[in-house]
Amino acid sequence: MYVIDKGVCISCGACEGTCPVTAISADPDGKYEISDACIDCGACAAVCPVECISAE
Repeated sequence: MYVIDKGVCISCGACEGTCPVTAISADPDGKYEISDACIDCGACAAVCPVECISAE
């Protein structure tokens, strides 16, 4: 499963639009998080401009 480092996330939303299973959404603070629906495709990590997404 992939995870987002919320301390590095800039809330740009680039990852959310690339997820094929809609496993990424914004939390109440506007930072993004990845749910258990993640299929480990890595599409989100490839588009993150600050490289805050990594495999757990």
